[in-house]
Amino acid sequence: MSDAQARQRVVIDRVRPEIDGGRFAVKRTVGERVTVEADVFTDGHDALSCLLLYREERAAAWSETAMEALGNDRFRAAFTVTAIGGGWRYTVAAWVDPWKTWRRDLRKRLDASQDVTLDLLAGAALIHHAAERARASGRKADARVLAGLARALEQGRDLEARLRLGLDEELAQLMDRHTDRARAARYRELPLVVDRARARFASWYEMFPRSCSPVPGRHGTFRDLAQRLPYVAEMGFDVLYLPPIHPIGVTHRKGKNNSPAAEPGDVGSPWAIGGAAGGHKAILPELGTEEEFRGVIARARDLGLEIALDVAFQCSPDHPYVREHPEWFKKRPDGSIQYAENPPKKYEDIYPFDFDLPGEAQDALWQELKSIFDHWLGFGIRIFRVDNPHTKPFAFWEWVIGEIKRDHPDVIFLAEAFTRPKLMYRLAKLGFTQSYNYFPWRTNSRELTEYFTELTRTEIAEFFRPSLWPNTPDILTEQLQFGGRPAFIQRLILAATLGACYGIYGPPFELLLDRPRERGSEEYLDSEKYQLRHWDLAAPHSLRDLIALVNRVRRENPALQSDDGLRFHPTDNEQLLCYSKSAPAADNVVLAVVNLDPHHAQSGWVALDLAALGLDSGRPFQVHDLLTGARYLWSGARNFVQLDPQQAPAHLFRLRRRVRSEQDFDYFQ
Repeated sequence: MSDAQARQRVVIDRVRPEIDGGRFAVKRTVGERVTVEADVFTDGHDALSCLLLYREERAAAWSETAMEALGNDRFRAAFTVTAIGGGWRYTVAAWVDPWKTWRRDLRKRLDASQDVTLDLLAGAALIHHAAERARASGRKADARVLAGLARALEQGRDLEARLRLGLDEELAQLMDRHTDRARAARYRELPLVVDRARARFASWYEMFPRSCSPVPGRHGTFRDLAQRLPYVAEMGFDVLYLPPIHPIGVTHRKGKNNSPAAEPGDVGSPWAIGGAAGGHKAILPELGTEEEFRGVIARARDLGLEIALDVAFQCSPDHPYVREHPEWFKKRPDGSIQYAENPPKKYEDIYPFDFDLPGEAQDALWQELKSIFDHWLGFGIRIFRVDNPHTKPFAFWEWVIGEIKRDHPDVIFLAEAFTRPKLMYRLAKLGFTQSYNYFPWRTNSRELTEYFTELTRTEIAEFFRPSLWPNTPDILTEQLQFGGRPAFIQRLILAATLGACYGIYGPPFELLLDRPRERGSEEYLDSEKYQLRHWDLAAPHSLRDLIALVNRVRRENPALQSDDGLRFHPTDNEQLLCYSKSAPAADNVVLAVVNLDPHHAQSGWVALDLAALGLDSGRPFQVHDLLTGARYLWSGARNFVQLDPQQAPAHLFRLRRRVRSEQDFDYFQ
């Protein structure tokens, strides 16, 4: 043990948040607070000084804030992050503080009516030492003040004046400024990644450009897509996600409904990337030109939409990579290239890359895959939805995301990883900004409560941001197949309010498409993954108006713009799910009650945690349903709710705390 270590008496332990001993970064977005806690203690009874230190990579020095003692040797402090980037660091420093110990003990001796003459001399000596430190650091003015105070404390004739001086708060602050940190213990530096706000709060809409044509049977183009953008913007979405826009292979092209044999005119799957017109850096000629795509990006930006692109690292047999770099693909015993499989499923129209390559070949593959991101970054794209990242090496993702975010810290990566929890969480730790998750299959109150408590109230919330999707082109859940319109509304509200980030695959969602390819399948019948579709966007049964309302509610209520503050409240009916979200800084609380039964009316009593909601148990409060406009006056923790799914499967209440009586009811409308 070094002499410096032997002289450090303070222990710093159980720092939170800390991900895997500091191996991975905690995540925040600009403007969010990072609350840090730690166990800090020493031998004996000496008092401690404890600081939270933090800095952004470009900062010349550490910022620091004193940590508050919570009791039982636990300390807490917080700071707000102000700039995006992965260069943030934070740590905890602490040391035995003789001055704080002296002041504390002086108070105790005075309370016990003990003689403190010698104690005052000891305090004066501590101030003299602080004056010397101030002088050595160039703070001469502070040094003069401290030296004068030391003389006053040791030589003053008025004992009461000397005592007041010893306990003076301004002196304490001056002593804190020049405290002796020579023996300070310091915890390891912990990493923090700060993303832009859209990483925390966003409403996504997925749409196939090739199905945007106003003419049935005609292949959609970027010009058609540009005409469709107002429809998406009017529903209140801020991210438009496009499946792959690249050339599609012909060899082993899939036909309608995933038929292994394509017929003339079948357009194939956009995820079978690569053909005569190019690969991952090319655009499907039927969609249009690069210039027209840039026009879509610009038009979307004007409407408040950001374009997200799909990145799928796989190739059709016709991809130029197959011809130019056959070493990047696995070979079967007969010498042919191994197509993708997830037994018993076969994907004959795509070849996966072989990441188990020797050094130089692997380096070349990794650099080329990174160049695909670089290419689309050049178009101004800053959001990527990554297909099946869990089937590629962890080391690759850590490298490529780190390289990209070093130069473009505003990039957002959404992981399409419907896989085992530990894999999903590892990908998030490695750098993915958001992730798909198990929300589509969590349907009853117990499942939803347990799952979202795990995602928002445990360490997982420090690095994993869920993006909630009730449907995708691959997922038409059993609940949507059999629940009718109420199920679609219920899942929309759950996705949009349980999570700050959510998305839908449209137009199938708002048009209530519920027919699977076959019984027991989650594949859509006549899926536009394999064929062109024409959508009647003006259909009277469309949910577009409701979706627009829900997205407006999300924008107007800060409580719904974060996954913090989610709290579940008990009900006496398991078919009713009750939960709230709160944003204390904005004095905003939203309370949701959702009927999870799409077929029958359900009623029951909700039991609210009034303290958590900031409500006074002795005063009534108003609940304003943001979906219907109705207002109710509630009182106390237990309140009755009845929801008929054919009329309104959910209440989405904003709480009004200041109602004093029924006579005040109209005033607060």
